Amino acid sequence: MIKSALSITIFSLLILPNVVLTDVITERVEIFLIDPLDEPRHFCIDIRGYKLKARINRGLQAHTCYSYQGEIAVDQAFDLNKITTSQFYLPSFDVCMEAKSAVASAGLGLKECNRGKLQEFNWDVTGRIQLINKLELCLTAAKGKSKRGGGGSPVHLIRNLTLEPCSDLLKHYQIWSTRRAK
Repeated sequence: MIKSALSITIFSLLILPNVVLTDVITERVEIFLIDPLDEPRHFCIDIRGYKLKARINRGLQAHTCYSYQGEIAVDQAFDLNKITTSQFYLPSFDVCMEAKSAVASAGLGLKECNRGKLQEFNWDVTGRIQLINKLELCLTAAKGKSKRGGGGSPVHLIRNLTLEPCSDLLKHYQIWSTRRAK
């Protein structure tokens, strides 16, 4: 694996000088809620819609993680390298996660990446994803009972995603992690 990645990198640098190294080696991960709540397959940050047919204009949701199927779905695949630079980038759609505003209960959408204040997020040591422009707001999956989705066996579950005040009372809905395909 390392040898093939190195070969691709060398090839890209020698033959394709305009290719950016980070574009060649993109490690894709899903971002999942640590607490499974009512979904044993866990909830992942997901584009509304279905895989390649996902519709970026409809924004983000918390949805059953697809990795139980053996791979990370394109509508749940984030670039790990970009996350380390405070950008939540979905390479298959060439868009970034963006808060609709910097207030509590704001939803999350997707826009062309621009490094704007509503697109920069901090992933703190506790696992919370905070809007850098307003660190007291954390990415939060909706409380209550999940909605049933349109597919999967058992049926996939869905929760809304919003920015809410970071709180120990909401930790079950605010602590996230990443993982690669199983």
